[in-house]
Amino acid sequence: MSKPVRFTNTTQSAFFATVRQRVDAYFQQQGVSKYANGAMWGKTVFYLTGFVVAYALLISNQFGLGVMALLAGTLGALCAFIGFNVCHDAIHSSFSANKRVNKVFSLLFNLIGANPYMWSITHNVVHHTYTNIPGHDEDIEVAPGLVRLSAEEPVKKVQRYQHFYAFPLYGLASLSWVLRKDYIKFFKDKIGQHDNRKHPRKEYFNLFFYKALYYVLFIVLPLVLLDITWWQFVLGFLLMHFVEGLVLGLVFQLAHVVEGTAFPLPDETGDMREAWAAHQMRTTANFSTNSKLAHFLCGGLNQQIEHHLFPKICHIHYPAIAGIVKQTAHEFSLPYLENRTFFSALRSHYRVLRKMGKEAYTAQVLVPAAA
Repeated sequence: MSKPVRFTNTTQSAFFATVRQRVDAYFQQQGVSKYANGAMWGKTVFYLTGFVVAYALLISNQFGLGVMALLAGTLGALCAFIGFNVCHDAIHSSFSANKRVNKVFSLLFNLIGANPYMWSITHNVVHHTYTNIPGHDEDIEVAPGLVRLSAEEPVKKVQRYQHFYAFPLYGLASLSWVLRKDYIKFFKDKIGQHDNRKHPRKEYFNLFFYKALYYVLFIVLPLVLLDITWWQFVLGFLLMHFVEGLVLGLVFQLAHVVEGTAFPLPDETGDMREAWAAHQMRTTANFSTNSKLAHFLCGGLNQQIEHHLFPKICHIHYPAIAGIVKQTAHEFSLPYLENRTFFSALRSHYRVLRKMGKEAYTAQVLVPAAA
């Protein structure tokens, strides 16, 4: 899609101006910072300590295969939770008002196998601007050709079963990130509408240096220090990444690919015919907003609506501002999409996969037959 995408509906702009004013007023009235508070720092210490302990125990060579497998799975989950709860805010510059603090915590993204510089482009810039727009938001492209998420994509026979095989494919997400995705994205000319041909010189060094560091920590050292065979290592490595990838994939999909979320296309001039904030309300959904466990684990990503509207606010404050956002959305006749629990969101995502796969293929076959 060559036409630049624009959000030009000025009649809807009052919604974002109003909700932003109300959220700003909340922080002023409460006298609290928009950045990390004590609870946020406590989460950070908890997850980073858990990561260090799990990694140290895993490479200590003091346990049998069963315990090491459990530690590998635990480490994978912790990597995902560190990404959600620490690095995600840091890369959005919402963890701290201090740029150096954000920089330090964003570098931890490398320890879970991902490049923070490329994430800032693909996620912060492209995904947050062109959410769920086919051909522009590459974050919604999960195994192109195998997993169909939007009605604009062609229907293929294999996709009849995507409501089954999509979930194990999500488990490959972090493995792809570690071994190929960042390299491919780094050297692409364009990511969505973003011109990706020029990078600071230091980012070339960072990409290869931190990838090498990751390979040393998670491939070389385990092979050297652990009394296991190479195939046992491979199974453990795959288990760790499957857990990490599945957690990452599910949380993201439940926020953007559930019943009610839209995958709109611009018109022939590139106009989306709505305001950016209204677009976010139609393409994003929350889940488990009343669950303290979900908030603790997901780093606010179960409240994607608040996150997409206010990515510069630390996720620890999303529960407090959610009522403001929801009320304002209703006042402006905009949707506020939410699933009550994780499992209701999961069922909704399953139904979308089935609708876009099996049901779409069946309809496509029946129409020519009837004709």
